[in-house]
Amino acid sequence: MLIIGIDPGITGAICFFENGKIIDVIDMPTMASGNKNKKQINGSQIFNEISYRIKSCKPEKINVVVEQVSAMPGQGVTSMFNFGQSFGVIKGVCAAMQLPIFFVRPAKWKKHYDLINSQKDSSRVKAIEMFPKFSLMLSKKKDSNKADAILIANYHLNTIENKQS
Repeated sequence: MLIIGIDPGITGAICFFENGKIIDVIDMPTMASGNKNKKQINGSQIFNEISYRIKSCKPEKINVVVEQVSAMPGQGVTSMFNFGQSFGVIKGVCAAMQLPIFFVRPAKWKKHYDLINSQKDSSRVKAIEMFPKFSLMLSKKKDSNKADAILIANYHLNTIENKQS
């Protein structure tokens, strides 16, 4: 089974996870959005990145898992709108590709890895411990987005295996 774990948002990431192994992890594709160096996610490139990696997979053997995020206290209206727009683009791309999409709340997958109330960088440390071959890809602090995508995909694998046994 191919699991595509997605940490949504401009600084998010996408993990391609097959049979318990990381195939690839990429930063969220983005593009310029007007002026002032603002960015938005690039839905066309997300489509291309996913299409390229699933071409040899049967559609019924693919699950897309997206972190289901919501508004947080203190977050500005504009940033929340942009975040929601990014979330919608991801949902739209998956729907257009007819891929099954699952949502997992951050508290749920983080509890699974005992990361509740931990520092942001803790997910990166956990992913390196679990997948040491990918430690180079997770070597920078900014790579916590990739670690989140990896852990989201692995969480889904663990929960569907538990449901099947």
